[in-house]
Amino acid sequence: MKLGPRDVAAYTRKPDTAAAGCLIFGDDAMRVALRRQELLKNLLGPGAEEEMRLTRMDASELRSDPARLIDAMKATGFFPGPRAVFVEAATDGLAPVFTAALADWQPGDAQIIVTAGRLTAKSALRKLFEGHRTARAAAIYDDPPGRAEIETLLTEAGLRDLPREAMGDLEALARSLPPGDFRQTVEKLGLYKRGDPAPVSPADIAAVAPLTIEAELDDILHATAESEQGAIGPILSRLSGQGVTPVSLCIAALRHFRALHAAACHPNGPAAGLQAQRPPVFGPRRDRMLRQAQRWGTPQLETALSLLVETDLTLRSAQSAPQMALMERTLIRLAMMPGKRGR
Repeated sequence: MKLGPRDVAAYTRKPDTAAAGCLIFGDDAMRVALRRQELLKNLLGPGAEEEMRLTRMDASELRSDPARLIDAMKATGFFPGPRAVFVEAATDGLAPVFTAALADWQPGDAQIIVTAGRLTAKSALRKLFEGHRTARAAAIYDDPPGRAEIETLLTEAGLRDLPREAMGDLEALARSLPPGDFRQTVEKLGLYKRGDPAPVSPADIAAVAPLTIEAELDDILHATAESEQGAIGPILSRLSGQGVTPVSLCIAALRHFRALHAAACHPNGPAAGLQAQRPPVFGPRRDRMLRQAQRWGTPQLETALSLLVETDLTLRSAQSAPQMALMERTLIRLAMMPGKRGR
């Protein structure tokens, strides 16, 4: 039986205990592993490993001893409860082994849970599970988690009824992070908000979201974009002492001003432009960058980008001027630029 993309999440949350098994396959090994973990957890319940109700085997083991699968499927456990045999990294070459096992499967036997990589529509393994009366075949695509799946993760983390703005930030984060990292971020958010009755805010999400290079250099980038010339020198000295090079600082500034430029050019306005960033911009940092994009405007941001590109080329060329001093001069020139508007 073939599970559609919308049915996979529902089935792994509430699997059929009377099914013969399930094949989970897809390009992204992490996404496949997460679905398999969820399926086994909800199928077997707690304590399956300790009670020996779950038998694990690699596909390579079945190639040398095909009978192992049926033996494990028929084995009687010492503890009551559902049982499963999990086979990892299966290929079409094992289709005859699974064909024999599914033909011999009877109610009360262990379910056969199989994971695989990419399988085409002509795959013998895929056709076997899709054509079986009670077995399932679940294709895992690289689509980001939908709203329903995000809400399920939030519920598991003890979070409910998120405000619209916070949910929008989480949906944007789900589109930019690998599934495992996003799941960990939601779990971290649940721990962060434990005991806090206030609704989840964009600032809370920003506090637990994975850091980026821009976040590490935020102080000097914001000082530059907000025309705080006096703060640039002291921050630059601190960054230099921490080992930040002029070239890496220039690259970070280019990224920051490109993000401001993309936001300023967005047809739906700077706020929509920042929401469309990859990775997305969250919480107070987003509000700050929104004000910066509105203050600078598209023409001056284009001038700023030209200056930064010129500085980057100079830093990488054979010139004798001190590089950090050159970078400091560029940042100060940028900080003075918005004040020239209209003169």
